[in-house]
Amino acid sequence: MLERLLDALAALPLVPTYLVLMALSALENVFPPVPADTAVALGAFLARRGEISVVPLTLLCWLANLGSASATYLLGRRHGRAFFRDGWGRRVLPPEGLAALEDAYARWGTAAIFASRFLPGLRAAVPPFAGVAGFPPLRALVPAALASLIWYAFLAAAGYQLAANWEEAKALVGGANRVLGIVAIAAATAAFVWLWRRARRARASSSSAGGSPPSS
Repeated sequence: MLERLLDALAALPLVPTYLVLMALSALENVFPPVPADTAVALGAFLARRGEISVVPLTLLCWLANLGSASATYLLGRRHGRAFFRDGWGRRVLPPEGLAALEDAYARWGTAAIFASRFLPGLRAAVPPFAGVAGFPPLRALVPAALASLIWYAFLAAAGYQLAANWEEAKALVGGANRVLGIVAIAAATAAFVWLWRRARRARASSSSAGGSPPSS
C-alpha cells in the first residue's frame, strides 16, 4: 500500500504534490501510521529531479505539521481536563494520574517535547497531553517547532542528496525511523512506569491521610 501511495504521489502535478505532502505531514499528528516521513523524503527526491522545489517543500510540510501539532495542543488545553474529569476519561487518567502528568511536564516538559518530535508515534501524543497538563503555549510549541524543523530538514536532505537512488534514500529514512521507534517505545514505557508510580504513591498518601484519626 505504501509503495502504491508513493508511486501515485510521484505521478502528481506540482501543486497537488505540495498539497498531498502537506496533508500527510499534518495528518501524522492525528494518525501516526501515516507515512509522512517517507513522503517528505520522496518530495525532496523529486525536487532533485527538478519537479518541485526542495526549500518551499520543506517549509510547507513543516508548517503543516506544526499547525496540526498546535491544534492538538490547543484541543487538549481547552477540553482535555474536562474529558478526563468525567466518565470513562476519568478511568483512563484518574486525578492522581493527571497530577503526576502535570508534575512530569513541570519537570521535563520543554526537553520532552523537543525530543519527542524526533520519535515516531510518541511525537503525536506529547503536544495534546501538554495541553491537558496546562503547559504554557510558548514552552510547548517553540521546542516542537524547532525540533520539527530539524527533522524535516534531515528528511529533505536525505531525499535530495540520495536522488540517484530512491531505494537508498527510503532505506535511510526507514532505518532512522526504526531506531527512533525503539527509542520511542523505551521512552514511552519509562514515562508510563514513572507516571504509574507517582499516581500510586499519591493515591496511597491520600488514602492514608483520609483514614488517619483526627488529632486532638
